[in-house]
Amino acid sequence: MGEDIRHIAVIGIGSGDPDQLTLGAVKAMRRTDVFFVLEKGPGKAALTRLRRDMLAEHAPGPHRVVQAEDPWRDRTQDAPDGYTDAVHDWRRRRADVCERLIREELPPGRRGAFLVWGDPSLYDSTLAVLGDIEARGNVTFSYEVIPGISSVSALAARHRTGLNRVGRPIHITPGRRLAETVGNDDGDIVVMLDAHESFRHFAAEGTWIYWGAYLGTPDEILVSGPLGEVAEEIRRVRAEARAEHGWIMDTYLLRPCSDGIPRP
Repeated sequence: MGEDIRHIAVIGIGSGDPDQLTLGAVKAMRRTDVFFVLEKGPGKAALTRLRRDMLAEHAPGPHRVVQAEDPWRDRTQDAPDGYTDAVHDWRRRRADVCERLIREELPPGRRGAFLVWGDPSLYDSTLAVLGDIEARGNVTFSYEVIPGISSVSALAARHRTGLNRVGRPIHITPGRRLAETVGNDDGDIVVMLDAHESFRHFAAEGTWIYWGAYLGTPDEILVSGPLGEVAEEIRRVRAEARAEHGWIMDTYLLRPCSDGIPRP
């Protein structure tokens, strides 16, 4: 690394359990000078605390933690065009914040890092934001990506099941696009970012669900079974958990099975 070039590490930190950190992630954390943390408000303070706990356990050396407020995002847009525009607007404003942090808080020649939940390549904006900042040309830096254990992998592990069955594909989709995937009988479906409990609309006979929330944290919740039988239980525990914590992060796997048995 050149003496005058800032370097950024985008580090996947798993879904919440400090034991999910890879050796590569730990090594990257230990050589970092400045950690950038975007806070999502008091309701999600636990997420910041989890990051600090990981740093305390795995990167006790000298470093700074620089926090900034994550820009607000319009989550009222459901139509495809409105949703896409809202996300692009949020990413632009997030890039403004991150560019300022890199320019003002990370001296040339030093190493900074973003700790990303799960894996940076799966439904996370950090890489897109850094690409935007790089294209602007206002601050020069290099960056690397350290993969992490995604919530998808954690979900399958906690339910002791595979994500795919023999010779069949898997589909990964946000909840808002679930209707386009269900019913094609072409593999199992992993659903993320489902704020509207879309599984309720597909509780057909013969579909099995593996559901998990707060995966890898002390608040972890797991439910599995025939979708038609456990859908209301998931709705109930999800509502209770959201009321208690003020937020929820959940993921689930839908497995069509003609005889009601989720065979591998």
